[in-house]
Formats: sequence, C-alpha cells, structure tokens
Amino acid sequence: MNALVPEWLQGGRAWPRRKVGESGVRVPVVREPGIAPERRDRAALPENGSSRGRGRPLAALGMTKVVVALLSAATFALLPPSAATAQSTQPWAGRGAVPKQPSAAAPMPADAPADARHGTADARASVAVQAVAMVGLTVSDMDRSVDFYTKVLDFAKVTDDELLGEPYEALGGVFGVRLRVVRLRLGGEYLQLTEYLASPGRPAPVDAHSNDRWFQHVAIIVRDMDSAYARLRSFKVRHASTGPQRLPESIPNAAGIRAFYFRDPDGHPLEILQFPPDKGDPKWHGPTDRLFLGIDHTAIVVADTRASLAFYRDVLGFRVAGESMNFGTEQAHLNNVPGARLHITGLRAPAGPGIELLEYLTPTDGRPYPADERPNDLVHWQTSVVVPNVAAATEAVRRGKFRLISAAPVELPDTALGFSRGVLVRDPDGHAVQLIEPQGEVHAQH
Repeated sequence: MNALVPEWLQGGRAWPRRKVGESGVRVPVVREPGIAPERRDRAALPENGSSRGRGRPLAALGMTKVVVALLSAATFALLPPSAATAQSTQPWAGRGAVPKQPSAAAPMPADAPADARHGTADARASVAVQAVAMVGLTVSDMDRSVDFYTKVLDFAKVTDDELLGEPYEALGGVFGVRLRVVRLRLGGEYLQLTEYLASPGRPAPVDAHSNDRWFQHVAIIVRDMDSAYARLRSFKVRHASTGPQRLPESIPNAAGIRAFYFRDPDGHPLEILQFPPDKGDPKWHGPTDRLFLGIDHTAIVVADTRASLAFYRDVLGFRVAGESMNFGTEQAHLNNVPGARLHITGLRAPAGPGIELLEYLTPTDGRPYPADERPNDLVHWQTSVVVPNVAAATEAVRRGKFRLISAAPVELPDTALGFSRGVLVRDPDGHAVQLIEPQGEVHAQH
C-alpha cells in the first residue's frame, strides 16, 4: 500500500450487492410517463446482505399478505434464472432483467441523413434552451469527493453550503433533507456535488455496466492523454475501460479521439478525452500548461434516440450538432461492453457543455433506469438547463407527458444552488434534468 495515497484511492470500497429475488425486495410497477409527480413508494433495498430497507416491515402487512409474499418469493426463487429475470422489472436485479422497449414510431435507419431522422431543432421546440449551466451528482462523503476532484482532476472549489428546508425537499421530492452542496469549476464549466446529510439514499449497484440506462458521465478534456492517464494511475483510480483507446479511421466522425473511462470514489463513471486537431471545440486546442481543461459534454445512455429527441430537441430546443456510429474493438474496450455498437447523437445549447445520447444497438441487455430512483440515491445525476421561463418550460414538459420529480416550479430562499427558481423533471429514460431560470447574462461558448 502506498502511504502517500489516501486509503479510499487504493482500490475503492465494496458496495452491497443485490440478488434477484432476495428477501425483502419489492418489485416496483413500471409506470408510463405521466404529468403527475413521481410516487414516493420505494423498493426496500437490502444493505450489506440484509433485507433491511425503506419499505414497510413485513409484520405490518397482515398474516394473509405475509403468506402471499412468502409464497411469491419462493416461487420466484425456484424459477430458472432466465425466467426469473424475465418476470422482474427491477432494473438493479441483474443484467438483461428487462428487454428494451420498442418505440412507438418505426425506427429510422441509422445511416439515413441526419435531417431525415431528426429534422431541425428550433422550428418545433416548445422552449428556447439558453445554456447547460452545470452537471450534478450525488455523493456519499463530500470531503472524500472534494479531495478526489480537486487533487486528482484539478477542479477548484467555488462554493460550499449546507441547506435544509421545505423548498429543497420540494425540489428533489425527498422529505427531511439536509444537504451539503459543493460547486466545483474546471475551466469554464461547473460540476455540483450533493451529499444528503439527512435522508441518504441507496448505494449504486456494484455490477453497473456502461450500457445500463442509468449510466451518465462527464467528459473531461485533457491536454495530453498519456500524462492524464499516468496521473490517474498514480492515484490508484479504478478503471472502467481497460485503458486509453484511440478510435480508428473506420469511425470517421470520431477517428483519432483518445478516451478512457474510470470511476470516482462512489463509482460514478467519468471520462477523460483528447481531441485530435481536426475535432472538438477550438478552445480545447489553445496553448496551456493545464492538464485537465474542462467539461466538453455529459453523456447519457438512452433506449431510443428518437424518443430522447422528442424531449431534448422538440420540447427543450437543443440542436443536433453531430452524430456518429461507433463500433469495433476500441469502442468495446472503452465502454468495457463486449460487441458494443453505439449510435451517438451530440446535442448543444447556445452555451455550456453538450449532451451526448448513447444508444446501444448491440448489445441490448442494458438495464433500464430504476423506476423508483430518487435524487438521494448514488446513481443520481442531474443536468441543469437554463430556460427563459421555468413555469412555461414545466407546462411544455407536462404537455409532452414527461415525468416531473418536483410537483411544480420551486422558489428557493437564496441562490446557493446557483439559481433561485427551478423544477426537476425526467427525460424518457429517467435521467434527471433540472430546468432553471437564468441569473445574469448567458455567454455562448459553443
């Protein structure tokens, strides 16, 4: 063990595993997107091998329900693994638990012209998005996470606040919260970390893969991949990729890009990326002594690109900035998913990092976003999007029949979160998007 390296960086910590059909786990009902806030009933998630969770105690169900519950659990346990997973709709129950749902519309060939598949951005948009302000994630130990992001990746701490009260409960839909929120900056982009000091949520699943649909990361641009990778290795950072990959000439829109996936102390996936001279924003190619330059985009796994565009393009007003069909051994080893073939769609607002949609054409065994996920769970990410009017944007989301996490736009008592009015909603796959009103002038970066 290296005495100069913090213990948490020397191999990470073990997270509790869940097993299919384990005692005490209620399988949530999969609900169609609607206009009402999400229900607050939760699956009782076992911790450290126990069946203890947040669901009602079994004794409170009554004798008849106890017998039914036990018989159901026994029947589930006797099924062969393939049949058991086919019956489960709990996305953390094992790989391939729920097959990919077909979209309502017939799929368009991936090699069709972009305008035939996606149309234009501005003509149909309900909301004129102004910027991606920041990307946020939930952490379990703020001091440890700040240590990681500032010492390993050179982020700078901008703000550090403790928050509590009904407005913050209403925004995230979690009762009884006390939050510690730290905003970090790298270059011109922001990352917001939130620790739930009261009402903490569930740990991330230990067997998460890059094609599971709760996957989200930020892509951190580096000046030199070899030097950045050496820095990560010196801190014993956990690999998600086998190593840095250079995407080949057979992928024209991504040829020459070098990338590597790794994990933070809570298991959140992160990416470092180096653009070749002919790709990426010009600001990533300027002279600098800094190794880690900023955040280019946040990437999310989606089930159906067209369904996602109905939200991000047609409702929020993002434009389609580019596309790529990525495949081959380099891509598979980057994602650490055998046989990975992805349709990638880049979205941009007038300012801030982009949003990248990752649709896995193969394999199709990625698990869906947890139906009962809440912002205090450690799989939670959220992308904060600046819109001209939060109330109007909320109505546009309702009309599109997308889900809301907040019951309505929330007025905050201060601007500790970087805004004073916002609402938290979900995209078609369940990824959280925080719609906020601007504070001051929004400067275009892309």
